[in-house]
Amino acid sequence: MSLGKAARSLVSPLRGALRCSGLSRSYTAAAAARAVLEHELETIRAAGTWKAERIIISKQGPEISVDGSRGSILNFCANNYLGLSSHPEVVQAGIDALKTHGAGLSSVRFICGTQDLHKKLEQKLAEFHEREDCILYASCFDANAGLFEVLLGPDDAVLSDELNHASIIDGIRLCRAKRLRYKHMDLGDLETKLKEASSSRMRLVVTDGVFSMDGDVAPLRGICDLAEQYGAMVFIDECHATGFLGPRGRGTDELLGVMDRVHIINSTLGKALGGAAGGYTVGPKPLIDLLRQRSRPYLFSNALPPPVVGSATRAVELLLASNEIAQSMTAKTMRFRNKMTQAGFTIAGSAHPICPVMLGDARLASLMADDMLKLGVYVIGFSYPVVPKGKARIRVQISAAHTDEDIDRCVDAFIQTGRKHGVIS
Repeated sequence: MSLGKAARSLVSPLRGALRCSGLSRSYTAAAAARAVLEHELETIRAAGTWKAERIIISKQGPEISVDGSRGSILNFCANNYLGLSSHPEVVQAGIDALKTHGAGLSSVRFICGTQDLHKKLEQKLAEFHEREDCILYASCFDANAGLFEVLLGPDDAVLSDELNHASIIDGIRLCRAKRLRYKHMDLGDLETKLKEASSSRMRLVVTDGVFSMDGDVAPLRGICDLAEQYGAMVFIDECHATGFLGPRGRGTDELLGVMDRVHIINSTLGKALGGAAGGYTVGPKPLIDLLRQRSRPYLFSNALPPPVVGSATRAVELLLASNEIAQSMTAKTMRFRNKMTQAGFTIAGSAHPICPVMLGDARLASLMADDMLKLGVYVIGFSYPVVPKGKARIRVQISAAHTDEDIDRCVDAFIQTGRKHGVIS
């Protein structure tokens, strides 16, 4: 039964009863809507895809305290790739900014919401990515929502990987450009779509640098080759790469040697760069200037709070000063992947610290995650609509703050839980 039919079957008797009782039409509408919502929630529970929120009662880190659990829990599902969320210098920078610049701006940037702290962070991020300029947003979701509508018009074309992040998909929906979706990381299909868009004024190829659910890395060299052949620009979302991919942690474009061939980058401050909040765009100065004038999420959202800016600035400064943290990731990631594969688990992706343990069944992923918590390891099951149906998994994320002992404990918990549920023998 469709949602519409199910809703009508629930609502009709209710509506008649309310009419007989003489209640107002507004109350009738509210009660009817409530019945529809509760029915939809029940279908989510029945499908085994309900996403419960666990309550953390400590700071973010490789070990956390979880409400209802005894002792410290190993955390293996945060985006805290470099362990900077609770780094003493990053935390202190946030405290200092709170004292000197206040809790918040109570304003958007162009009215009275721009402080010297914002300009300093934008300069540091442009330096980090080796681009001309940078603009800050409240989140990378906002950065993706604000870019395409400004850059592309009805005479242009945007070519997007079919598995791009939801924020990219939503951002592209807001623009009036011709939209062409190519098969995931399929250069042949991308070339076909580029030929189809040959009459457009501008063509923009859009891809995640690293795809967040599988940890696979976009074939940027091939994408850049095709873009240059067909006169297109290249955009990448680097949320799961900034700070730790590449020899200096600059991201996917550095890892694959195409920093000078990628034109626009969006990324986040909410993962490796301190983990608080905020996003940004780096690219050509004329583009950044135009975004300041016309990007709606920038123009109509409060400026980032000073403590967030202070913490992120210190995180970027630490990475500009040393490659040591970023370089520690590879060995730890391979330790986990190798041990899990040897145990019989299927791990998707490549050498990225996103390590999806593929299970297929949504309910199984949820049950295993709950059992892992009982063994002192915090992980979460991912299922539809976050990932395609039949592709449920537990997404493990390795942090530079994890020790080898932490990784081994996580693997041991997976082995114990996997045997219990018949995933491995």
